[in-house]
Amino acid sequence: MANLKLQLKEFIHGLILYDYVLFGAVLVLFVLFIVLAILLRRRVAMAIFMVLLAFAIFLLGPTLGYIAMHKFLFKNKTELISQKRLHFSDAVIVKGKLLNNSNFDFTSCKITAGAYKVTDNKYKNYIYELKPFKKMSIVEKDIKKGQSREFKIIIEPFLYTKEYNISLGASCK
Repeated sequence: MANLKLQLKEFIHGLILYDYVLFGAVLVLFVLFIVLAILLRRRVAMAIFMVLLAFAIFLLGPTLGYIAMHKFLFKNKTELISQKRLHFSDAVIVKGKLLNNSNFDFTSCKITAGAYKVTDNKYKNYIYELKPFKKMSIVEKDIKKGQSREFKIIIEPFLYTKEYNISLGASCK
């Protein structure tokens, strides 16, 4: 429960002006469609449709809008340069590059490297890629627009002995 409170506090602290505008617009649309449903109460089918649309916007709008807006505002590209399994310790060293493709400077980027299993089954590979068995993250600060930065992540302890792949991702703000 305390972890959830901490995550919620960090999420709220990380909101930007565009997020508040999005949430306000969703609230205004919700109220607008509810008022329209009340005004159209004589046309039952239309009123029910307006209420359902209002609740769909209220529930899906903030989540999908937040994800889409942040993908657009904070575009970045991660590139895997190399990966090396260390034999003297249980670790994998991942070297990569992060490029700021957005029109804004990044104050911080959380870069995550994940290791996932590889099989001959393409469906299992897709599922394994969504849920890596080992993840490590680092935070890079102050990346200007158009700038790229190389980084190194050490995934440890890494005890997996079979075939695996490494995926990289970054969440910037």
